[in-house]
Amino acid sequence: MLTLLLLAAALITWPHLEPIRRLRPRGKREVVVPKYLWLVAAAAVAYLTTGIGGLVAAAVLAATARAVLKQHKENKARTAATEALSDGLGGVIDELRAGAHPAQAAEGAAQDTPAPAGEVLKAAAATSRLGGDITRTLTELDQPLLKPAVAQLAKAWHVSAKHGVALADVLDATRRDLDQRAAFARQVHARMAGPRASAAVLAVLPVFGVLLGEISGAKPFHVLTGTTAGQCLLVLGAVFLAAGLWWTKRITEVEP
Repeated sequence: MLTLLLLAAALITWPHLEPIRRLRPRGKREVVVPKYLWLVAAAAVAYLTTGIGGLVAAAVLAATARAVLKQHKENKARTAATEALSDGLGGVIDELRAGAHPAQAAEGAAQDTPAPAGEVLKAAAATSRLGGDITRTLTELDQPLLKPAVAQLAKAWHVSAKHGVALADVLDATRRDLDQRAAFARQVHARMAGPRASAAVLAVLPVFGVLLGEISGAKPFHVLTGTTAGQCLLVLGAVFLAAGLWWTKRITEVEP
């Protein structure tokens, strides 16, 4: 009861942001709340409603959700970067077969290729123009999203320089391989939509189980938040749920 009264008082005394925005400069009238304040508020609510066990369980689930979302964004960005590099290599190959110098071909293709793939082609063009070691430049290039693709590109350039194979043909083989890897990653992602949805439903089922128990009068929420055994079970259940979500993420996605 006291907690509800405190929350009601906080809502009543919550400051209006419109006067603060008017006093700010025209370009900076949006009030940005620091992320750590939201984190502290969420932790306080979790502790007041579910105890220390609920706080630990919420922290475990939040960390897992953040890691899963971050990994998903990285895989998506990696696929897009790989496809961009493949398109850029297509431009390089066309220029080479038209008789252009490798530096000129890579520089021309880099202008129409978005980062970070464009940065790879620019580095290759600059090194080729100066007569440097392109294989070494690409190997030492720091591009986390394109690390496997850049390593493969460096090997292709090395094969062309060492064995005298036409650079356009070697780069064309590399481009086809990158296309196949990106297409395979997208195909796996699309086919795993069903299993991911099933995993999401299974992850939410414990919450509905607790709600159903409350409706039927079993009072599982009181057991989970008001007893030592319930607090331990709450943390253990969150750990198992987080492990299941992470494992599902690992087996339903593939890196390009």
